[in-house]
Amino acid sequence: MIARPWVVLLAAGGSRRFGRPKQLARIAGESILRRAVRSAVAIAPGGCVVVLGAQAERLRQELSGLPAQVVVNRAWRRGLSSSLVAGLDALPQTARAALLVLADQASLGPGDLALVAAAWQARPRSVVASLAGGVLGPPAVFPRRHFGELRRLRGDQGARDLLRHPGRPVVVIELPAAALDVDTPADAARVRQRTSRARTPRSAQPSPARPPRSSGGT
Repeated sequence: MIARPWVVLLAAGGSRRFGRPKQLARIAGESILRRAVRSAVAIAPGGCVVVLGAQAERLRQELSGLPAQVVVNRAWRRGLSSSLVAGLDALPQTARAALLVLADQASLGPGDLALVAAAWQARPRSVVASLAGGVLGPPAVFPRRHFGELRRLRGDQGARDLLRHPGRPVVVIELPAAALDVDTPADAARVRQRTSRARTPRSAQPSPARPPRSSGGT
């Protein structure tokens, strides 16, 4: 049986720079949140946990009909790390790894997430991370043996902080689509433009990405 990571999708932020819930901004006719969750469940993960916080009840409505478990982080103001812990705590003991995804990485599609998941399936004891704009970060897969380190993060520390450790072996997937986080209305407009240009017969194919490679001594 092929091991499948569980998705932990983080969507709890207050959208301070956006001025309204950015999770509800529309991209190609659907909200950023629904688009992100739909892409996550399309790769048939072990399961999908969505962490909400600010405007949780309003955002929950966007997930109607999708096979995702919603967790509400009432302490979302404490930063990204609190949402990460809430998501990990919701995983079953059988979950061998967590695929961490940020809801505001709105340029990502199922093909991108599938590449990251497949790299972990090939090396299930390794951390897998995306490389975009010269920076390692989500989407990233952490095997269960690293959950303790993730739980010790504080404030707005996220998985990127752990990936910077110089001695940590990481399998790297070059994923240009991961470079753009939607933090402002201008960011959302750029994603809409990119999505509009990509809506051709080739858009059904996975986003271009290079094969996985290793860093950190592997």
